[in-house]
Amino acid sequence: MLCGLTAGAWLGAAEAPTKLVTLGLSPVVISLSMVIGVFLARWTLPALIQGTSYVAADLRQAPHLIVWAVLAGCLWAVANTLAIFAVRDVGLSIAFPLWNSNSLLGIFWGILFFQELRGADWRRWVGVLGGAGLMFAGATALAIASAAQVPARDAARGVAAALGAGVLWGTMYIPYRKAYLTGMSPLSFITFFTVGELGMMTALAVTYSGGVSPLWSQLSGARHVLFWLLAGGFVWVVGDLFQQYAVKYAGITRGIPLSNTNQLWGLLWGILVFGELRGASHSVLAQVIGGSVVMAVGAGVIALSSVSRSEHVSWQKAAATEGARYGVDPEYTRSRIAGEDASSIVRGRTWIDWLVVSVATATIIGFALVARAPQIAFAWVWAAVLAIVTLGMLAVAGVSLWTATRFN
Repeated sequence: MLCGLTAGAWLGAAEAPTKLVTLGLSPVVISLSMVIGVFLARWTLPALIQGTSYVAADLRQAPHLIVWAVLAGCLWAVANTLAIFAVRDVGLSIAFPLWNSNSLLGIFWGILFFQELRGADWRRWVGVLGGAGLMFAGATALAIASAAQVPARDAARGVAAALGAGVLWGTMYIPYRKAYLTGMSPLSFITFFTVGELGMMTALAVTYSGGVSPLWSQLSGARHVLFWLLAGGFVWVVGDLFQQYAVKYAGITRGIPLSNTNQLWGLLWGILVFGELRGASHSVLAQVIGGSVVMAVGAGVIALSSVSRSEHVSWQKAAATEGARYGVDPEYTRSRIAGEDASSIVRGRTWIDWLVVSVATATIIGFALVARAPQIAFAWVWAAVLAIVTLGMLAVAGVSLWTATRFN
């Protein structure tokens, strides 16, 4: 529960830098810059928390998951790019809940492939499916509201981009669940996840920009704001880590709706910090706020439909099937599903870990030294309030997760 809710806060904050698209920056430049920040974070955090030797040992137990991690990263890169197009066309507060329709697809995949909700009583089925219905209703209200705010062509394009991002992010949870049923630590999985992210995003950026030289020219022209985009990618990774722990211990059907409370954080950042919907009619405001609240209520209903003991038995059967399919040590799978260290894996940090951390830190400092505050409407007081609350949630969830699982 804590991991899912904390993920929502950090994932919501991470999308704030996408507002730079309103300054005329190319969506693919923004997405590529964020992915570079994501790449730095996805190697730095595992090196700090567990060490690369721990990650390497984890991957030796289930090497097939490298392929699934790279595939998931490719899906994320395309989805994130579509999300930025959506922000450009319909705004952050409207686009956010639309792409969070990914939870509906995630619920479907969890039931279809991983035996989630198997053995659950009717109240849990009603809670999960009823919550999904509420989330769909909220998304529909927001789609209607978007048409009243922007030209019809832009609205249709923005809604399509946001929903497309939701489909890709919803499908991305299949590799997530395969990894965690097998027993892999989220910190190990994301290390190769980012290889797919960076590779796919680079290919998209080069193709969309018309070649390497035009892309380099755009990046050079945006060098004064690249730090903010890298920082957004770093923040996103923190949120994604908590989302992955939520998926590992609560399943797709619960973990993803919980993390999709980021729609409320997106709404807060969009309206309070960036002044979105200022001057909008009362009816539009009612639709946007009402739609977001309905979606949040749907997520809450799903979250309260806790996993039963009989469902855990079904998960264990699904995990045994995954392990047998790929020849994974059953003892490794059993211990890691329970959040325990496998006997063959030892924690420790080497010079490689400190080199990774040093290079990432130096890169971020280098971009920070040339950064300038972007010329965009920004309410610093509200931004500070949201940041403090977000950091507080990180502290509480981080301590709780470490106490329970040592970040396994």
